[in-house]
Amino acid sequence: MNNRIEIGEQFETEIVQIQKDYVFLAMDAKSEGVCDTSDFLDKDGNLTVKEGDKVKVFFTGYVNGEMRFTAKIAGEKADKSMIENAFNAKIPVDGHVEKEIKGGYEVKIGSSRAFCPYSQMGFRQKEEPSFYVGRTMSFIIMEYKNDGKDLTVSNRLLGEREYSEKLETLSQEITVGKIVEGVVESVQNFGAFVNVNGFRTLLPVSEIQYDRVDDIFSIISEGQRVKAQVIRADWKNEKVSISVKALLDDPWNAAAESLKLETKYDGKIARVTDFGVFVNLTKGVDGLVHVSELEGVNKNTNIKKLYKPGDEMSVVIKEMDLKNKRISLIPASSAEQDLSAAKYLSSQKDEDEDSYNPFASLL
Repeated sequence: MNNRIEIGEQFETEIVQIQKDYVFLAMDAKSEGVCDTSDFLDKDGNLTVKEGDKVKVFFTGYVNGEMRFTAKIAGEKADKSMIENAFNAKIPVDGHVEKEIKGGYEVKIGSSRAFCPYSQMGFRQKEEPSFYVGRTMSFIIMEYKNDGKDLTVSNRLLGEREYSEKLETLSQEITVGKIVEGVVESVQNFGAFVNVNGFRTLLPVSEIQYDRVDDIFSIISEGQRVKAQVIRADWKNEKVSISVKALLDDPWNAAAESLKLETKYDGKIARVTDFGVFVNLTKGVDGLVHVSELEGVNKNTNIKKLYKPGDEMSVVIKEMDLKNKRISLIPASSAEQDLSAAKYLSSQKDEDEDSYNPFASLL
Protein backbone atom coordinates (compact mmCIF):
# COMPACT_ATOMS: atom_id res chain seq x y z
CA MET A 1 0.00 0.00 0.00
CA ASN A 2 1.55 3.31 -1.03
CA ASN A 3 1.25 6.62 0.80
CA ARG A 4 -0.55 8.35 -2.06
CA ILE A 5 -3.91 6.83 -1.20
CA GLU A 6 -6.68 9.44 -1.36
CA ILE A 7 -9.53 10.07 1.06
CA GLY A 8 -12.63 8.24 -0.21
CA GLU A 9 -10.70 5.78 -2.35
CA GLN A 10 -12.40 2.39 -2.52
CA PHE A 11 -10.74 -0.99 -1.89
CA GLU A 12 -11.79 -4.62 -1.87
CA THR A 13 -9.93 -6.51 0.83
CA GLU A 14 -10.20 -9.40 3.28
CA ILE A 15 -11.23 -9.37 6.95
CA VAL A 16 -8.39 -10.81 9.04
CA GLN A 17 -9.82 -10.31 12.52
CA ILE A 18 -13.06 -9.17 14.18
CA GLN A 19 -13.14 -7.63 17.66
CA LYS A 20 -15.92 -6.03 19.65
CA ASP A 21 -15.39 -2.50 18.33
CA TYR A 22 -13.06 -2.92 15.36
CA VAL A 23 -12.62 -5.04 12.25
CA PHE A 24 -9.06 -5.46 10.95
CA LEU A 25 -8.49 -5.57 7.21
CA ALA A 26 -5.61 -6.95 5.13
CA MET A 27 -3.90 -4.12 3.25
CA ASP A 28 -0.53 -5.62 2.35
CA ALA A 29 2.09 -7.90 3.90
CA LYS A 30 3.21 -5.25 6.42
CA SER A 31 0.06 -3.39 7.40
CA GLU A 32 -3.57 -3.72 8.33
CA GLY A 33 -6.48 -1.34 8.07
CA VAL A 34 -9.06 -0.68 10.75
CA CYS A 35 -12.82 -0.33 10.33
CA ASP A 36 -15.59 0.11 12.91
CA THR A 37 -17.46 -3.14 13.64
CA SER A 38 -20.69 -1.12 13.62
CA ASP A 39 -20.28 -0.69 9.86
CA PHE A 40 -21.10 -4.37 9.43
CA LEU A 41 -24.17 -4.64 11.66
CA ASP A 42 -27.67 -5.01 10.25
CA LYS A 43 -30.68 -3.08 11.52
CA ASP A 44 -31.15 -5.63 14.31
CA GLY A 45 -27.52 -5.31 15.47
CA ASN A 46 -26.38 -8.64 14.04
CA LEU A 47 -22.93 -8.99 12.49
CA THR A 48 -23.18 -9.62 8.74
CA VAL A 49 -19.56 -10.68 8.04
CA LYS A 50 -16.97 -13.16 9.31
CA GLU A 51 -13.20 -13.50 9.20
CA GLY A 52 -12.00 -14.35 5.70
CA ASP A 53 -14.86 -12.51 3.96
CA LYS A 54 -14.10 -10.10 1.13
CA VAL A 55 -15.50 -6.60 1.69
CA LYS A 56 -15.47 -3.24 -0.06
CA VAL A 57 -14.36 -0.29 2.06
CA PHE A 58 -13.40 3.37 1.65
CA PHE A 59 -10.31 5.09 3.03
CA THR A 60 -11.12 7.84 5.54
CA GLY A 61 -7.60 8.87 6.66
CA TYR A 62 -5.05 8.18 9.40
CA VAL A 63 -5.81 8.11 13.14
CA ASN A 64 -2.80 7.76 15.44
CA GLY A 65 -0.85 6.30 12.54
CA GLU A 66 -3.53 3.70 11.72
CA MET A 67 -5.16 3.51 8.30
CA ARG A 68 -8.87 3.93 8.93
CA PHE A 69 -11.62 2.73 6.60
CA THR A 70 -15.40 2.66 6.48
CA ALA A 71 -17.83 0.31 4.79
CA LYS A 72 -20.28 3.15 4.22
CA ILE A 73 -20.01 6.89 3.93
CA ALA A 74 -22.26 8.25 6.65
CA GLY A 75 -22.39 10.44 9.74
CA GLU A 76 -19.20 12.24 10.72
CA LYS A 77 -17.26 10.18 8.15
CA ALA A 78 -19.16 11.95 5.38
CA ASP A 79 -16.99 15.09 5.30
CA LYS A 80 -16.52 17.30 2.23
CA SER A 81 -13.68 15.27 0.70
CA MET A 82 -15.53 12.00 1.20
CA ILE A 83 -18.70 13.38 -0.36
CA GLU A 84 -16.84 14.75 -3.37
CA ASN A 85 -15.08 11.42 -3.88
CA ALA A 86 -18.40 9.58 -3.50
CA PHE A 87 -19.84 11.77 -6.27
CA ASN A 88 -16.91 11.16 -8.63
CA ALA A 89 -16.81 7.40 -7.99
CA LYS A 90 -20.61 6.95 -7.69
CA ILE A 91 -20.17 5.47 -4.21
CA PRO A 92 -23.35 5.14 -2.09
CA VAL A 93 -23.73 7.48 0.88
CA ASP A 94 -26.09 7.23 3.86
CA GLY A 95 -28.36 10.19 4.50
CA HIS A 96 -31.15 11.06 6.92
CA VAL A 97 -34.39 12.25 5.33
CA GLU A 98 -35.12 15.39 7.37
CA LYS A 99 -38.36 16.68 5.88
CA GLU A 100 -40.46 17.26 2.78
CA ILE A 101 -39.76 20.42 0.81
CA LYS A 102 -41.02 21.72 -2.52
CA GLY A 103 -40.56 19.02 -5.15
CA GLY A 104 -38.97 16.46 -2.86
CA TYR A 105 -37.03 15.96 0.36
CA GLU A 106 -34.23 17.55 2.33
CA VAL A 107 -31.58 14.94 3.16
CA LYS A 108 -28.72 15.38 5.63
CA ILE A 109 -25.46 13.64 4.72
CA GLY A 110 -22.91 14.18 7.45
CA SER A 111 -22.87 17.95 7.95
CA SER A 112 -24.09 18.63 4.38
CA ARG A 113 -27.62 19.01 3.14
CA ALA A 114 -28.88 17.55 -0.14
CA PHE A 115 -32.06 17.54 -2.21
CA CYS A 116 -33.81 14.35 -3.34
CA PRO A 117 -36.65 14.84 -5.88
CA TYR A 118 -39.85 12.86 -5.36
CA SER A 119 -39.12 10.95 -8.58
CA GLN A 120 -35.79 9.74 -7.19
CA MET A 121 -37.10 8.37 -3.91
CA GLY A 122 -37.89 4.64 -3.69
CA PHE A 123 -37.49 1.87 -6.24
CA ARG A 124 -40.41 -0.04 -7.79
CA GLN A 125 -42.51 -0.14 -4.64
CA LYS A 126 -43.64 3.44 -4.14
CA GLU A 127 -44.86 4.66 -0.75
CA GLU A 128 -46.68 7.74 0.45
CA PRO A 129 -44.27 10.76 0.61
CA SER A 130 -44.52 10.92 4.40
CA PHE A 131 -43.29 7.32 4.65
CA TYR A 132 -39.67 8.33 3.95
CA VAL A 133 -39.42 11.27 6.37
CA GLY A 134 -37.29 10.44 9.41
CA ARG A 135 -35.61 7.44 7.79
CA THR A 136 -31.90 6.88 7.16
CA MET A 137 -31.41 5.63 3.61
CA SER A 138 -28.69 5.13 1.01
CA PHE A 139 -28.27 7.49 -1.95
CA ILE A 140 -26.18 8.11 -5.05
CA ILE A 141 -25.02 11.72 -5.49
CA MET A 142 -26.26 12.82 -8.94
CA GLU A 143 -25.09 16.48 -8.82
CA TYR A 144 -22.25 18.17 -6.92
CA LYS A 145 -22.21 21.96 -7.35
CA ASN A 146 -20.88 25.08 -5.64
CA ASP A 147 -18.08 23.19 -3.93
CA GLY A 148 -20.53 20.72 -2.37
CA LYS A 149 -23.08 23.28 -1.21
CA ASP A 150 -25.64 22.12 -3.78
CA LEU A 151 -26.13 18.37 -3.77
CA THR A 152 -28.82 16.36 -5.56
CA VAL A 153 -29.16 12.72 -4.59
CA SER A 154 -31.14 9.66 -5.73
CA ASN A 155 -32.28 6.61 -3.81
CA ARG A 156 -33.93 5.13 -6.91
CA LEU A 157 -30.68 4.94 -8.93
CA LEU A 158 -29.08 2.95 -6.15
CA GLY A 159 -32.05 0.58 -6.06
CA GLU A 160 -31.84 0.10 -9.82
CA ARG A 161 -28.12 -0.59 -9.63
CA GLU A 162 -28.43 -3.08 -6.78
CA TYR A 163 -31.32 -4.82 -8.53
CA SER A 164 -29.35 -5.08 -11.77
CA GLU A 165 -26.38 -6.58 -9.92
CA LYS A 166 -28.68 -9.01 -8.13
CA LEU A 167 -30.26 -10.09 -11.43
CA GLU A 168 -26.83 -10.70 -12.91
CA THR A 169 -25.95 -12.94 -9.97
CA LEU A 170 -29.28 -14.77 -10.09
CA SER A 171 -28.98 -15.36 -13.84
CA GLN A 172 -25.84 -17.36 -13.11
CA GLU A 173 -27.52 -19.33 -10.31
CA ILE A 174 -31.03 -19.94 -11.72
CA THR A 175 -30.39 -21.59 -15.09
CA VAL A 176 -32.49 -23.95 -17.22
CA GLY A 177 -32.27 -27.46 -15.82
CA LYS A 178 -31.28 -26.31 -12.33
CA ILE A 179 -33.24 -27.75 -9.39
CA VAL A 180 -34.35 -24.99 -7.01
CA GLU A 181 -36.43 -24.56 -3.87
CA GLY A 182 -38.76 -21.69 -3.08
CA VAL A 183 -41.81 -20.47 -1.20
CA VAL A 184 -45.22 -19.89 -2.81
CA GLU A 185 -46.08 -16.17 -2.65
CA SER A 186 -49.49 -16.25 -4.33
CA VAL A 187 -51.79 -18.66 -6.17
CA GLN A 188 -53.80 -17.83 -9.30
CA ASN A 189 -55.97 -19.95 -11.59
CA PHE A 190 -53.16 -20.08 -14.16
CA GLY A 191 -50.43 -21.05 -11.70
CA ALA A 192 -48.46 -20.01 -8.63
CA PHE A 193 -45.76 -17.38 -8.09
CA VAL A 194 -42.82 -18.86 -6.21
CA ASN A 195 -40.04 -16.85 -4.56
CA VAL A 196 -36.68 -18.41 -5.40
CA ASN A 197 -33.69 -16.65 -3.80
CA GLY A 198 -35.63 -13.39 -3.74
CA PHE A 199 -36.77 -13.62 -7.38
CA ARG A 200 -40.39 -14.24 -8.36
CA THR A 201 -40.75 -17.27 -10.65
CA LEU A 202 -43.89 -18.77 -12.21
CA LEU A 203 -45.07 -22.32 -11.63
CA PRO A 204 -47.71 -22.82 -14.40
CA VAL A 205 -50.75 -24.90 -13.46
CA SER A 206 -49.79 -27.40 -16.20
CA GLU A 207 -46.40 -27.97 -14.49
CA ILE A 208 -47.71 -28.88 -11.04
CA GLN A 209 -48.50 -32.55 -11.76
CA TYR A 210 -49.19 -34.95 -14.63
CA ASP A 211 -52.88 -35.30 -13.78
CA ARG A 212 -55.14 -32.50 -14.95
CA VAL A 213 -55.58 -29.85 -12.23
CA ASP A 214 -59.21 -28.83 -11.84
CA ASP A 215 -58.78 -26.87 -8.59
CA ILE A 216 -55.28 -25.46 -8.11
CA PHE A 217 -56.20 -24.04 -4.69
CA SER A 218 -56.75 -27.54 -3.32
CA ILE A 219 -53.24 -28.61 -4.35
CA ILE A 220 -50.98 -25.67 -3.57
CA SER A 221 -51.19 -22.77 -1.12
CA GLU A 222 -49.37 -19.60 -0.05
CA GLY A 223 -46.38 -20.18 2.20
CA GLN A 224 -45.87 -23.73 0.93
CA ARG A 225 -42.28 -24.76 0.13
CA VAL A 226 -41.79 -26.39 -3.26
CA LYS A 227 -38.93 -28.11 -5.04
CA ALA A 228 -38.87 -27.67 -8.80
CA GLN A 229 -36.75 -27.59 -11.93
CA VAL A 230 -36.15 -24.46 -14.03
CA ILE A 231 -37.67 -25.05 -17.49
CA ARG A 232 -37.48 -21.53 -18.97
CA ALA A 233 -35.32 -18.49 -18.16
CA ASP A 234 -35.72 -15.17 -19.99
CA TRP A 235 -33.61 -12.79 -17.92
CA LYS A 236 -33.92 -9.99 -20.47
CA ASN A 237 -37.63 -9.80 -19.68
CA GLU A 238 -37.18 -11.07 -16.10
CA LYS A 239 -39.35 -14.16 -16.63
CA VAL A 240 -38.46 -17.57 -15.20
CA SER A 241 -40.73 -20.63 -15.24
CA ILE A 242 -40.30 -23.69 -13.04
CA SER A 243 -41.83 -27.17 -12.98
CA VAL A 244 -42.63 -29.51 -10.10
CA LYS A 245 -43.86 -32.08 -12.62
CA ALA A 246 -40.38 -32.31 -14.16
CA LEU A 247 -39.11 -33.96 -10.97
CA LEU A 248 -41.87 -36.61 -10.95
CA ASP A 249 -41.87 -39.97 -12.74
CA ASP A 250 -43.52 -39.58 -16.14
CA PRO A 251 -46.51 -41.98 -16.22
CA TRP A 252 -46.17 -42.22 -20.00
CA ASN A 253 -42.92 -44.14 -19.47
CA ALA A 254 -44.89 -46.99 -17.88
CA ALA A 255 -47.78 -46.78 -20.36
CA ALA A 256 -46.04 -49.14 -22.81
CA GLU A 257 -46.29 -51.96 -20.26
CA SER A 258 -49.65 -51.18 -18.70
CA LEU A 259 -51.62 -50.33 -21.87
CA LYS A 260 -52.18 -52.64 -24.86
CA LEU A 261 -53.62 -52.16 -28.35
CA GLU A 262 -57.16 -53.38 -29.05
CA THR A 263 -57.76 -53.77 -25.33
CA LYS A 264 -60.84 -52.47 -23.56
CA TYR A 265 -60.53 -50.04 -20.61
CA ASP A 266 -63.16 -48.47 -18.37
CA GLY A 267 -62.11 -44.88 -17.65
CA LYS A 268 -63.49 -41.49 -16.75
CA ILE A 269 -63.81 -38.51 -19.04
CA ALA A 270 -61.01 -36.04 -18.21
CA ARG A 271 -62.14 -33.22 -20.50
CA VAL A 272 -64.36 -32.52 -23.49
CA THR A 273 -63.28 -30.44 -26.49
CA ASP A 274 -64.86 -29.55 -29.84
CA PHE A 275 -62.79 -32.24 -31.57
CA GLY A 276 -63.42 -35.08 -29.14
CA VAL A 277 -63.43 -36.55 -25.65
CA PHE A 278 -60.30 -37.25 -23.56
CA VAL A 279 -60.60 -40.33 -21.35
CA ASN A 280 -58.24 -41.05 -18.45
CA LEU A 281 -56.82 -44.58 -18.88
CA THR A 282 -54.37 -44.60 -15.98
CA LYS A 283 -52.93 -41.98 -13.64
CA GLY A 284 -51.56 -39.13 -15.77
CA VAL A 285 -52.36 -40.75 -19.13
CA ASP A 286 -55.35 -39.69 -21.27
CA GLY A 287 -56.46 -40.92 -24.66
CA LEU A 288 -58.68 -39.23 -27.26
CA VAL A 289 -61.96 -40.44 -28.69
CA HIS A 290 -62.20 -38.30 -31.83
CA VAL A 291 -65.57 -36.70 -32.51
CA SER A 292 -65.85 -38.80 -35.69
CA GLU A 293 -65.88 -41.96 -33.54
CA LEU A 294 -68.76 -40.87 -31.32
CA GLU A 295 -72.15 -42.38 -32.13
CA GLY A 296 -75.07 -40.12 -32.93
CA VAL A 297 -72.86 -37.06 -33.35
CA ASN A 298 -72.79 -34.80 -36.41
CA LYS A 299 -71.32 -31.38 -37.21
CA ASN A 300 -74.23 -29.62 -35.53
CA THR A 301 -74.01 -31.59 -32.30
CA ASN A 302 -72.69 -29.87 -29.18
CA ILE A 303 -70.76 -32.77 -27.65
CA LYS A 304 -70.14 -30.79 -24.45
CA LYS A 305 -73.83 -31.27 -23.68
CA LEU A 306 -73.65 -35.03 -24.26
CA TYR A 307 -70.42 -35.75 -22.38
CA LYS A 308 -69.25 -34.34 -19.06
CA PRO A 309 -65.89 -34.58 -17.21
CA GLY A 310 -66.12 -37.30 -14.56
CA ASP A 311 -68.58 -39.45 -16.53
CA GLU A 312 -67.54 -43.07 -16.97
CA MET A 313 -66.75 -44.25 -20.50
CA SER A 314 -65.55 -47.60 -21.88
CA VAL A 315 -63.06 -47.46 -24.73
CA VAL A 316 -60.76 -49.62 -26.82
CA ILE A 317 -57.22 -48.51 -27.71
CA LYS A 318 -57.07 -48.06 -31.48
CA GLU A 319 -53.58 -46.55 -31.88
CA MET A 320 -50.67 -45.61 -29.58
CA ASP A 321 -47.85 -43.10 -30.23
CA LEU A 322 -46.11 -43.10 -26.85
CA LYS A 323 -43.16 -41.06 -28.13
CA ASN A 324 -45.47 -38.10 -28.78
CA LYS A 325 -47.81 -39.05 -25.92
CA ARG A 326 -50.86 -39.68 -28.09
CA ILE A 327 -53.42 -42.48 -27.80
CA SER A 328 -56.42 -42.85 -30.11
CA LEU A 329 -59.52 -44.52 -28.71
CA ILE A 330 -62.87 -45.77 -29.94
CA PRO A 331 -66.00 -46.20 -27.80
CA ALA A 332 -66.81 -49.66 -26.47
CA SER A 333 -69.46 -51.30 -24.37
CA SER A 334 -68.86 -51.09 -20.64
CA ALA A 335 -67.77 -53.99 -18.45
CA GLU A 336 -71.24 -53.97 -16.90
CA GLN A 337 -72.81 -54.26 -20.34
CA ASP A 338 -70.43 -57.11 -21.18
CA LEU A 339 -71.40 -58.93 -17.99
CA SER A 340 -75.10 -58.49 -18.71
CA ALA A 341 -74.57 -59.74 -22.25
CA ALA A 342 -72.62 -62.76 -21.02
CA LYS A 343 -75.39 -63.64 -18.56
CA TYR A 344 -78.01 -63.23 -21.28
CA LEU A 345 -76.11 -65.46 -23.73
CA SER A 346 -75.57 -68.05 -21.03
CA SER A 347 -79.28 -68.12 -20.13
CA GLN A 348 -80.25 -68.37 -23.81
CA LYS A 349 -77.95 -71.35 -24.21
CA ASP A 350 -79.53 -73.11 -21.23
CA GLU A 351 -83.02 -72.45 -22.56
CA ASP A 352 -82.07 -73.82 -25.96
CA GLU A 353 -80.66 -76.99 -24.39
CA ASP A 354 -83.73 -77.50 -22.17
CA SER A 355 -86.18 -77.06 -25.06
CA TYR A 356 -84.27 -79.30 -27.48
CA ASN A 357 -86.49 -82.25 -28.68
CA PRO A 358 -84.69 -84.85 -30.81
CA PHE A 359 -88.01 -86.31 -32.09
CA ALA A 360 -89.14 -82.87 -33.21
CA SER A 361 -85.87 -82.42 -34.96
CA LEU A 362 -86.26 -85.77 -36.62
CA LEU A 363 -89.70 -84.87 -37.91
